[in-house]
Amino acid sequence: MAKPLISTISVKGQTTIPVSVRRALEIGAGDAIRYDIEGDGVRIVKAVLMDLPWANALHPTLAEWEGEEDDDL
Repeated sequence: MAKPLISTISVKGQTTIPVSVRRALEIGAGDAIRYDIEGDGVRIVKAVLMDLPWANALHPTLAEWEGEEDDDL
């Protein structure tokens, strides 16, 4: 069984992600992580951020579905 990895939390709520976890997730400075809450635990995964310029370019093409008549709820 692998040795558990433990980090402490600072007064600002910050912690250091252990090197072995960063390597396993292939993350580094500037990357984003996502926290998935599962019961009484949390799963940390590498977040895939949306390409903002692409999303901004795409947004105007979606305007035809913005009316109340298009709301299926």
